[in-house]
Amino acid sequence: MPGYDGAKRHGGPVLAAALLLLAACDARPPTSAPGAEPQAPSLSAVRLTAQAGGYTATLRRTSHGIPHVLANDYASLGYGYGYAFAQDNLCELAQALVTVDARRSRYFGPDATYAAPLGGELLNLKSDFFYQSIKDAGTVESLLALTPPLGPSQEVRELVQGYAAGYNRYLRDTGVDALPDPRCRGAEWVRPITEMDLYRRYYQLSLLATSGFFLDALVDARPPSPLPDGSWPLPLPLPAGIDPNVFPRSESLGFGSNAYGLGREATRNGQGMVLANPHFPWEGSERFYQVHLTLPGQLDVSGASLLGVPVVLIGHNARLAWSHTVSTSFHFTPFELKLVPGSPTTYLHEGQLRPMTARTVTVLARAADGTLEPRSHTFYQSHHGPMLEYPAGQMSWSGLTGYAFRDANATNLRVLDQFLAMNKAQSVEELRQAQHTWQGIPWVNTVAADDQGRTYYSDVSVTPHVTNEHITRCVLSPVALLILQASRLPVLDGSRADCEWGADADAVEPGILGPGRQPHLVRADYVTNSNDSYWLSNPAQPLTGYPRIIGDERTARSLRTRLGLKMVQQRLEGTDGMEGRGFTLEQLQTVMFNNRNLSGELLRDAAVAMCRRSPFVLLADGRWVDVSKACPVLAGWNLRGDLDSTGELLWRVFMAEVTKATGGPYLVPFDASRPVSTPHTLNTLHPQVLQALGLAVQTLNDRGVRLDAPLGTVQGTRKNGTFIPIHGCSHAEGCFNQMGNRVVGDGTYAPILGTSFVMAVSFTPTGPVGRSVLAYSQSTNPASPYFADQTWLYSGKQWVDMRFTEAEIASDPELSVLMLQE
Repeated sequence: MPGYDGAKRHGGPVLAAALLLLAACDARPPTSAPGAEPQAPSLSAVRLTAQAGGYTATLRRTSHGIPHVLANDYASLGYGYGYAFAQDNLCELAQALVTVDARRSRYFGPDATYAAPLGGELLNLKSDFFYQSIKDAGTVESLLALTPPLGPSQEVRELVQGYAAGYNRYLRDTGVDALPDPRCRGAEWVRPITEMDLYRRYYQLSLLATSGFFLDALVDARPPSPLPDGSWPLPLPLPAGIDPNVFPRSESLGFGSNAYGLGREATRNGQGMVLANPHFPWEGSERFYQVHLTLPGQLDVSGASLLGVPVVLIGHNARLAWSHTVSTSFHFTPFELKLVPGSPTTYLHEGQLRPMTARTVTVLARAADGTLEPRSHTFYQSHHGPMLEYPAGQMSWSGLTGYAFRDANATNLRVLDQFLAMNKAQSVEELRQAQHTWQGIPWVNTVAADDQGRTYYSDVSVTPHVTNEHITRCVLSPVALLILQASRLPVLDGSRADCEWGADADAVEPGILGPGRQPHLVRADYVTNSNDSYWLSNPAQPLTGYPRIIGDERTARSLRTRLGLKMVQQRLEGTDGMEGRGFTLEQLQTVMFNNRNLSGELLRDAAVAMCRRSPFVLLADGRWVDVSKACPVLAGWNLRGDLDSTGELLWRVFMAEVTKATGGPYLVPFDASRPVSTPHTLNTLHPQVLQALGLAVQTLNDRGVRLDAPLGTVQGTRKNGTFIPIHGCSHAEGCFNQMGNRVVGDGTYAPILGTSFVMAVSFTPTGPVGRSVLAYSQSTNPASPYFADQTWLYSGKQWVDMRFTEAEIASDPELSVLMLQE
């Protein structure tokens, strides 16, 4: 059944039978609301009996290729999902599994690179050494052998088993040589997959913001050799400061997100609403895929998951909706080791000498003539963890000191059970209990709301047990203190036992913080997060007193965080130009795509006045730039990132430069008593602020881009040769609808990350009403009808109805139905 098979509406006996099934069931719970439509029998009445040891699933696709998988056991549910996903994205997942199987050098060559999940490029050979070390250690196998909650539940095992089988069924039916996606048709690296392949993929996802971020640094760690004069290399000279973005945070990870949880005091109907706006890559293995999964009586959840994941990561069920944002918590710590002079692989611990363990891994790499040759690499490990070579963060292996890396997610294969439990939760309280039970969220915050109008924020993620007292006692060296000051990351003394990670009685395993030490908030009005710390999830109730490793308090919030809070506050006050007070679903959608630019609202007028006063700008390199044509462009800008916004791109380049000004560009500094409104006012007397305007004009002139070019003519993505204009603007500008771009050869901006899966859900007396759009569309296959359709919708600020009930699914004009059995 290659391609996009299935019975279309108005055709065939299979469809007739399927429509009878759909008409006989409705997943929405009965309601006694006056005037409510009569409810159909529940799904429990539907007979979907699987063959013994086999799989049976019904795969319905609604408009834009969104699959709704119906089955009566977890294995069959995974089977239907795996089949649907393979139809749309087999090539993308197949290549991701080559990565975690440590075979990129074998198929693509050791010296080639690929797009790293967190941005930038990774060398195939280094990637293979890293993932081969995980395979050789049997890490995933050991975690699979544990009993829940440390190991997977039987339900998760069945989902994964079925997902692999469904993927393989599609591959078998289609054949590698007949795959519809030309990017991997006939490729030798496309093969049937195993459950272990998928578990390695899930382990990779857990490590994204920890070991995955430091992959190069972990592979680059080698013991130093004596210098020609017989001495040993000394530690790196201590600089005046360190860029905090060399460590994992929202900006450096390339990930971000906005999320609103709106409660009964913030919505017009007195029930909950959620806005999900993850900012994830548009290309590669960290794309979202939209799906609806139904297992009668046990699971009914709609939303999105990352490639290969058989549960919903961001979404809603009948009574609860939730989203995630990248957390400010550090989920790892380095340990500074005191090395034995003359023996850089021996370190001191509690006054005793400890030798490091050396482990050599070998992979096969394709030579220029096509033959395969072995390549080997040796990793060195202390009892804290593997050694690290990271000069960008001032951590380098010398003759005196070395740095070991301990990853709190190194034992976390709980992630699928964590999200399955959240998929099933029917209230904020059940969601919180699910997080406390599994403690498997690797690196994100949670924002949620339920149908009773309760909202929830938490950063209950896998975080090292490092308290503030621990930091005071164990962060002592000049390097460690410098890193702590720059980034909040504790580099612990690796020579003392009392500097090891601690333990909490309510933690699922030793070494991580228990949920009792982690921030959470339940309110009836709202909670938000836009990648700053927990402190200001709601300004009316700041969260304080938590370990510093989780986040900072009483510090300036990003412009994006401030705009997100302002938009909620203005809607509740009725001062945003829309009707009434409090949110309707339609108003929530409008807020999402209003494309306001907070830096422009705060600073544009002062910048225009500065421009008019100083039409010629002397740059630091001695060049003079005429900025006079920029003045009317900025004055006429509508302060938004819409397709027709002229001047937005000029402002974007200006803001990218002005934020580099020594001491910052603001005249009024941050005030912790006014965190949403400060800092503000452009310091036009700062010479670097004026130079930033000159640099912005010069940059666009050099690229051949008009200063007044409408945003939609210079920001967009090309799909099958067609340019699709994309709205939205950058984090540095304070844009809620964030787009991160790369500049391509013609001077235009192509989105590489930012707004991806967008979901707005409102609970009503008759069930949830959801709208969504997947900005880059469902499929990565250029031949698919779902390759660009939602990208055009996003371009036009249009949304897709999230059809949740069986009646809603059955009424979709593009419905197709496929009965799968094996």
